[in-house]
Amino acid sequence: MSRFLASAFALFLASGFTFGSAAVPPSSARPSQAQPIKFEPTEGVPTFAVRPPVLRLKPGAVVETRTFSKPGDYYEAAGGAWPGEVGPFYIEGATPDDTLVVRIVRLRPNRDTAVSAVNPNGISAVAGDSRTRMINDPLPARRFVWRLDRQRSVGILDLPNSASKSIEMPLKPMLGRMAVAPAGAEAFGGLWPGNFGGNMDASDAREGTTVFLPVFHEGAYFYFGDGHALQGDGEICGSGLETTMDVTLQFDVIKGRRIRWPRMEDADDIMVVGSIRPLVDAFRIAQVELIEWLVDEYGFDKLEAYQVVSQGGHSRIANVVDPNYTVVAKFPKRLLPPKK
Repeated sequence: MSRFLASAFALFLASGFTFGSAAVPPSSARPSQAQPIKFEPTEGVPTFAVRPPVLRLKPGAVVETRTFSKPGDYYEAAGGAWPGEVGPFYIEGATPDDTLVVRIVRLRPNRDTAVSAVNPNGISAVAGDSRTRMINDPLPARRFVWRLDRQRSVGILDLPNSASKSIEMPLKPMLGRMAVAPAGAEAFGGLWPGNFGGNMDASDAREGTTVFLPVFHEGAYFYFGDGHALQGDGEICGSGLETTMDVTLQFDVIKGRRIRWPRMEDADDIMVVGSIRPLVDAFRIAQVELIEWLVDEYGFDKLEAYQVVSQGGHSRIANVVDPNYTVVAKFPKRLLPPKK
């Protein structure tokens, strides 16, 4: 095991991480002794759905892998096809009465370029697209190729038509897509976010964040993909700095704990992710679920939780370009009491 992974697992173990009143199972301590599983994806899939798993895992397993890419795809060529998502991973013991826990242990770009494409009638928050018509003419196609300086962790873009001839931004790698198979026989295309996770495009899904997903089928059927080296809130042009990533994930299951919508936790905040249209309903879902989390697991009175979230909470508009819009509602962990 690398020195980085060993130290990361030691931090997880030392943190005594809990979720609500239920501790993460003892299996979460095992990766300090177990070797990570190395998985090399050979194909991507276009939908989140129940299908034969590409990997079976026990709770506590750590997987070293990468997002999928193939020659001539979206990352390499204008008009190239989207390569699809990796998965599904079948997590043994996960049932619809449980919560799937996915820790993003390591997330790093593994190529020196990232692409952000503007497509006529593509997806956009501020121009006409395939779902929202506007009277103005479609934007012209343009493919922006950013250089990634991975040693300095910055992205660099030439701006030949602007006063500043180039710009440099710090990278903040994230996974746009983390999902379980949706309920029943549903299959959602890779662009969709929902209560199953999916294409949430939330920049909070980064190294060091723990993602909690509801489970709709035995085994959960977990998917991931869509690495962004950087993305602004809203993803308004319909694209982050799209690139491929080396990914290390740790999996656990919280038995007997059900949630309705994806949740996240990092060093600073607990978070709930709501995805629907219109945007205000995504906001409402995230806020209501956050208030109920404080009531159910932190001992707040409902009206008092409503008050403290109103005054102390903060929110991120994750995307306003996908088939469903996504909002992340957050509450600072420093304001939380001990769990009841």
